[in-house]
Amino acid sequence: IDGWRDSRALWNVLSQQVCFSQRKLDLTAEPQMSMDAWDGYRASRRRVLDGAKSAGVENLVVMTGDVHVAYAFDIKDDFDDPASATLGTEFTATSVASGRDGAEKPPTWDTYLKANPHLKFYDGRRGYVRVTLDRQKARADFRTVSAVTTPGAPISTAASFVTEAGKPGLTP
Repeated sequence: IDGWRDSRALWNVLSQQVCFSQRKLDLTAEPQMSMDAWDGYRASRRRVLDGAKSAGVENLVVMTGDVHVAYAFDIKDDFDDPASATLGTEFTATSVASGRDGAEKPPTWDTYLKANPHLKFYDGRRGYVRVTLDRQKARADFRTVSAVTTPGAPISTAASFVTEAGKPGLTP
């Protein structure tokens, strides 16, 4: 947070290893969440977001790994209120080989999407995310391989998103 106050960078990138954005796993009144992520440390996440706001951070990009699936999130000021301000974006890279080939969508996809309206992309296949930053935008290309268990299997772009400088939020 102190670094943000002194930063003159156009893009303020926070790289870390577990999912930063809220991820509800069901639609119950007290939804199940992963405690092995920032959902287990909500007060800490709130301090980071409040610190970014107080520092005047306009172009927040959270880069996440170690989740074994790919995500793209709008980072909301209040994740439980879809109408709340979007403060930044999160790009989560899938693993290259963990979990064999993976699956594009989980069996609970419809529930997962309804529980997390700030979730803009999910893919459980193996691959990586390529992020480029320039003066106008941050661009993420989610690259997936059809089967890590098949030597020479093709790789393709499953989805691409941009966040324009000064306009937080993901656009396909």
